[in-house]
Amino acid sequence: MPDTTADAVFAALAPVLDGIAATFGRSCEVVLHDYRDPERSVVAVAGSVTGRVPGDAMSEIGLRVLGAGADARNEVGYLTRAQDGRVLKCTTLPLRDVDGTLIGALCINIDMSAINRATGVLSDLLGLSSVEETSATTNFSGDLDQVVESLIERAERAHAVPVAALGREERLALVRSLNEAGVFSLRGAPARIAKRLGISRTGLYNDLAELKKDKP
Repeated sequence: MPDTTADAVFAALAPVLDGIAATFGRSCEVVLHDYRDPERSVVAVAGSVTGRVPGDAMSEIGLRVLGAGADARNEVGYLTRAQDGRVLKCTTLPLRDVDGTLIGALCINIDMSAINRATGVLSDLLGLSSVEETSATTNFSGDLDQVVESLIERAERAHAVPVAALGREERLALVRSLNEAGVFSLRGAPARIAKRLGISRTGLYNDLAELKKDKP
């Protein structure tokens, strides 16, 4: 049976997207996510900044929000960097049904490229130091496997070795980061992650149990 409360929330918000995007101009993109289907979470888009289209999967940000569940809170005006180097100012607003269950998110992404260029010119003219930009990068791919892969590749770069060659403590740190990123909220995630890490599902479950035991 369809969740009529959640469907009503998305139906009410979808027409709002165009108004928000038009208010902020061509550097703004508004994305409506339905977390009931993580691999096709994008249900509506207005504007074009990250290239998202309806039917795309959630991004790393969405995974983190989904993983937070009941603890998910509004994240307003944070900076991230797209894979092509552009700095984005983003706002993520979790959506809940009448029972308070997390069902999706309304996301606003603003490309700061033109603003940063203008700021740089003004800073030079006024003799001011330029604003330091964020170095964090977010994968906005429409393919959830690519999003998860980017998280694992980031760990490989950090340790300068393939994940299959990580020691026990390093692997635990990676599994912890994947867990905090919300990856294990996805259906079938343990099998995918275990295969990518070169370990059995039992080994991965043991790692997750170890992390749970370490929690205060």
